[in-house]
Amino acid sequence: MMLPDPLTFEWDKGNSQKNWLKHGVRNSDAEEAFFDRQKRIAKDVFHSGKENRYILLGKTKKEIVLFIVFTIRKKTVRIISARKTNKQEARLYEQ
Repeated sequence: MMLPDPLTFEWDKGNSQKNWLKHGVRNSDAEEAFFDRQKRIAKDVFHSGKENRYILLGKTKKEIVLFIVFTIRKKTVRIISARKTNKQEARLYEQ
């Protein structure tokens, strides 16, 4: 799948702090993972109902691998959830 160019992000005001409070991941860290040249992107087939959702495994500048669920609306990336990967997800990223 191709990401929009230029890459822009939209955050839901009601959820803007959710990833930090729940998972310790800042919005800026989640955005950094999209610029990782080694990132992996797959369609989230289990949660793509009304809109297509995708999963991204990507590394931040601090070398933390994140698991990110996102959608694309009008050429803008809307991050739904971002957290640190578990061991199995980290291995998928490294392969």
